[in-house]
Amino acid sequence: MATLYTQQGNNIRKTWFLMTAFFIMVIAIGYLAAYIMGSPGILYGAVVVALIMNVGSYWFSDKLVIKMTGAQPATKASHPMLWNVVENLSITAGLPMPKVYVVNDKAPNAFATGRNPEHAAVAATSGLLDILSQTELEGVMAHELSHVGNRDMLVSTVAVVLAGFVAILADILIRSMAFGSDRDDSRVGAAFLVIGVIGIILAPVAAKMIQLAISRKREYLADASGALLTRYPEGLASALEKIHAYALPMARANTATAHLFIADPFGSDHKTFRQKLSNLFQTHPPAEDRVRILREMAK
Repeated sequence: MATLYTQQGNNIRKTWFLMTAFFIMVIAIGYLAAYIMGSPGILYGAVVVALIMNVGSYWFSDKLVIKMTGAQPATKASHPMLWNVVENLSITAGLPMPKVYVVNDKAPNAFATGRNPEHAAVAATSGLLDILSQTELEGVMAHELSHVGNRDMLVSTVAVVLAGFVAILADILIRSMAFGSDRDDSRVGAAFLVIGVIGIILAPVAAKMIQLAISRKREYLADASGALLTRYPEGLASALEKIHAYALPMARANTATAHLFIADPFGSDHKTFRQKLSNLFQTHPPAEDRVRILREMAK
């Protein structure tokens, strides 16, 4: 059975796995390109890129997530209920007070990010603050603080940067196929063709990396840990029902950051075929199951 301590250890190991796999993959591509092109400089460049992205994903991923979601800092004066809820729950959980942010979006949602409890941030959308009561908001923020305590956001935020970069790299390599086909130099054209094929393979690999790194079990554990923190499972259960009922997507929904949120930011009733296909890699369990389990805890 998963516990807070086993979850922390698993997430740290998953983070190292992601960073190592990313490092090896980029260097392998660089080596192949350098071999075909006969230019060792390409391999050196790949090593530098891999190192920079690994270091950057660890130290600056939280700042990138905040920027990508459009979150703005919240203060005790501007959002007193949210601030007080986070402050009180942090004291109860024995965690440092995280930075608090608000995303100006009508869709109710929330997320946590940061590399460790000392450098954590929690955010709620304006829509969430509009529809939840204080006890429901406590349930949601307790859930997010549980992610902080469980070190869930470490592997999640690193995955955002690394998998996102892999997706961009894959797109560049795929486009290089067309560029390479127009070159007169058969060697250069062959190089772009081979690297482009690798790009086609990399796109689903990036999604698979996220799926392997981020288990649905983390949401169940955060739900249970949050309910234990507030001693009121019904608060989070009721909040999840309201969030799920909204159904509309967030204005800045992004597949790279979707797994960070307490609920799917793409909503449930207005998904495109591509978004529905991405459910194969869904990191959030069904809301109905989460609500049922929480209410069974209250019995």
